[in-house]
Amino acid sequence: MDAFYVSVEIRDNPELINKPVAVGGKSNRRGVLSTCNYIARQFGVSSAMSTALAMKKCPGLIVVPGRMEVYKETSQIIRGVFEEYTDKIEPLSLDEAYLDLTDCKLHQGSATLVAQEIREKIFQTTGLTASAGIAPLKFVAKVASDMNKPNGQLTVAPSEISHFLETLSLKKIPGVGKVTFEKLNKLGFETCGDIRKSNEAFLASRFGKYGHVLWSRSQGIDERDVQVTRVRKSVGVERTFEKDISSIDELESIIEEYLLPELDKRASKYLKSRSMNKLGVKVKFSDFKQTTKDLKSSGINSATLQELLKEAVKRGNGKSVRLLGIHIGLEDPKISVDAEQLGLNLE
Repeated sequence: MDAFYVSVEIRDNPELINKPVAVGGKSNRRGVLSTCNYIARQFGVSSAMSTALAMKKCPGLIVVPGRMEVYKETSQIIRGVFEEYTDKIEPLSLDEAYLDLTDCKLHQGSATLVAQEIREKIFQTTGLTASAGIAPLKFVAKVASDMNKPNGQLTVAPSEISHFLETLSLKKIPGVGKVTFEKLNKLGFETCGDIRKSNEAFLASRFGKYGHVLWSRSQGIDERDVQVTRVRKSVGVERTFEKDISSIDELESIIEEYLLPELDKRASKYLKSRSMNKLGVKVKFSDFKQTTKDLKSSGINSATLQELLKEAVKRGNGKSVRLLGIHIGLEDPKISVDAEQLGLNLE
């Protein structure tokens, strides 16, 4: 979907049309934007930006609070449109999904025409525009979906994959953020074509598991199927800092004041029907290397998280921290049900 949350707000309040609009927190130092429309983006405003900074970049920015229930309801309507064309749907979020159209016979099997029809029907039923990428590989479809936003689509046929990737900037690859792209640039990599000429082992030595993924994607390799059903194995929350943090006390405060309340909120709906089996902390250091420290646990405990944090930070040998996250692991639903039926307490 195109700027989904803010597009819903503009649809429901026509006075916002043709004005820079964002959805997010109030204009204080803690407020953060969820998303903004394309007018605001012309001023350099972006999602995850602090509201204070966004207001400096765009003094006329209108910031409205989010209405998650409305977004969920709208997302369900869109899901209903998808189901008219295929039952192979993999939601990524409220406003994004993969669709496998292999078995769809409409328009003589043309995924391009089907995508166009889906976008038209979404507009008819919700009043919102959507963009689409059509390709034989999941990651190429995702990249292509951003190419002609808003309200556009792009098809990359099987015979065009190699040419499409040759000049594709690495910053377009899912998972390549600003820091990773800068590291790749320093190594002489700017496009997928550059990666093709490199060595997979070298990339793995610099970027770990993601080095293998990056090499494969650049070769046009992505064997992932559209996953119709996914069993969530964990729930987590994390924060990337504007400036790296070295103080363990500051990191502990961030867990206590921000991450822990959010984790409790997100995990509550899953813990009503499933058991928890571990508690963990994730730390990403200034050099982009990351570590995870967790242990078996049947409950979320603040003191345990603080101890896990200290152990994880020690692995950095004094390096500052750029990202901090906490998470829980969830038992398989069947295991949780069987344990409950047997009266067992899983530790």
